[in-house]
Amino acid sequence: MAKVSVIWVGLLLVFGLAAMGEAASENLLSGGGSGPGIQPTAEDWINMVNEFQKGSLSSRLGIPMIYGIDAVHGHNNVGLVLQTAIEVRATGISYAFAPCIAVCRDPRWGRCYESYSEDPNIVRAMTEIIPGLQGEIPANSRKGVPYVNGKDKVAACAKHFVGDGGTTNGINENNTVIDRHGLLSIHMPAYYSSIIKGVATVMVSYSSWNGKKMHANHELVTGFLKNTLQFRGFVISDWQGIDRITSPPHANYTYSVQAGVQAGIDMVMLPFNHTEFIDILTNLVESNVIPMSRIDDAVRRILRVKFSMGLFENPLADLSFVDQLGSQAHRDLAREAVRKSLVLLKNGDEADAPLLPLPKKANKILVAGTHAHDLGYQCGGWTITWQGLSGNNHTTGTTILSAISAAVDPSTEIVFTENPDAEFVKSNNFSYAVVVIGEPPYETAGDSLNLTISEPGPSTITNVCSGVKCVVVVISGRPVVIQPYLSSIHALVAAWLPGTEGQGVTDVLFGDYGFTGKLPRTWFKTVDQLPMNSGDPHYDPLFPIGFGLTTQPIVASY
Repeated sequence: MAKVSVIWVGLLLVFGLAAMGEAASENLLSGGGSGPGIQPTAEDWINMVNEFQKGSLSSRLGIPMIYGIDAVHGHNNVGLVLQTAIEVRATGISYAFAPCIAVCRDPRWGRCYESYSEDPNIVRAMTEIIPGLQGEIPANSRKGVPYVNGKDKVAACAKHFVGDGGTTNGINENNTVIDRHGLLSIHMPAYYSSIIKGVATVMVSYSSWNGKKMHANHELVTGFLKNTLQFRGFVISDWQGIDRITSPPHANYTYSVQAGVQAGIDMVMLPFNHTEFIDILTNLVESNVIPMSRIDDAVRRILRVKFSMGLFENPLADLSFVDQLGSQAHRDLAREAVRKSLVLLKNGDEADAPLLPLPKKANKILVAGTHAHDLGYQCGGWTITWQGLSGNNHTTGTTILSAISAAVDPSTEIVFTENPDAEFVKSNNFSYAVVVIGEPPYETAGDSLNLTISEPGPSTITNVCSGVKCVVVVISGRPVVIQPYLSSIHALVAAWLPGTEGQGVTDVLFGDYGFTGKLPRTWFKTVDQLPMNSGDPHYDPLFPIGFGLTTQPIVASY
């Protein structure tokens, strides 16, 4: 049987409903990068999940398990994007840890790329992904009740509750210092919308609010989320989130179990020590430290979600959607999303003619930069593995260099070198250059106090753009330091993390489509300005939120 990183122990694993008798179940997830072997097929995933499910069904009560996965930008464990629900279902999995509805208020945070915006209104609007994952909730549904409609949908998870994007200096898992009004007006609105849309689960944040760990915050998890907002799905911890209630983690595990369960966490993510958790929780309940009513609440919520997912009627996955995984239709949609999300930040100086769109027919063009021919860099973190990878051997897709080769006229000569020196550029009489640079992939390793592009990125910009008209394409999960190079750059594109479909970039570079994208977050001048968000008194950005130049598509003449 394939190695899987985590057992979630739902509280129903240990104790049953007082009124309904004993219930037992385990629930599983694939940790970042874990799965049924290297480059597994959809059938491999289905077979693995079904084997686990058969084990769960063979227990005394036969309660089906939930199997979850971090499908945070498409089904990223298999490297694909968009159409998340159907592609996750195609591999036999019924639960996705998405969407991340953090409101990133400081791009120094390494998980800022998982956040839709610094603007809570934009993040709230993006909760529309929940009906996409779970199905449209019926008009007469009770508020807060989870809703998952059909075998082609998955249970969603709104995360990380709450304030994860507001930590001091953007430090991951740290402390969000803000008054209650600020918390409710900036970081909470997307949770209101998620619950109205029937989100099945909510994941708690590692971070603290004014010094109180969210995994131990009864006031917000039970008092506000469950009682005030009337959320009726289940609350899940983050990976080892219970352990991290104390510093150092696991320092007083009995206290952590008590604090987390009494805060209102219903399902606990335990990668290494589920038997220890079970023993401690059993003792806490038998000694009346944790009341049985708390266990009953957790069991009701987990079973409610399992019933809404249809797991009791259809516990085993089949091959119905296998042909959907990585289908051309899904790739076409991903390509469309890429071209619509790109933001044109500069297109020539006022005295110059715009550089974009680029002519497809040219004598000789230069393509440069570390990110021009690297699918791993295009996809970023949470792709195949937890922190992401570099290179082109991990998934199927089109690099930006390959997309350029497909886009230009067959007579156009393309020269590719990652970091040419200035003399090479000046001596080759290039018509123009495309420079693709940016950040390496990351997740937890992404916190940065300087937000600089690492070498040779800056050198490549300087060497190339001093010798030929250049468009610089920035591959990054967030705004980065670009002001020192801006005067030498002729056209500048924020491409974010475009994923596998590099042709979405060339669609707009060469004018098959126009640029339409707008910045979802502020692009700063210097890191000394941070945190800086729209509406702040000291707001003086390089490019403000909502900025984005437009171009018109080139109409082909025949």
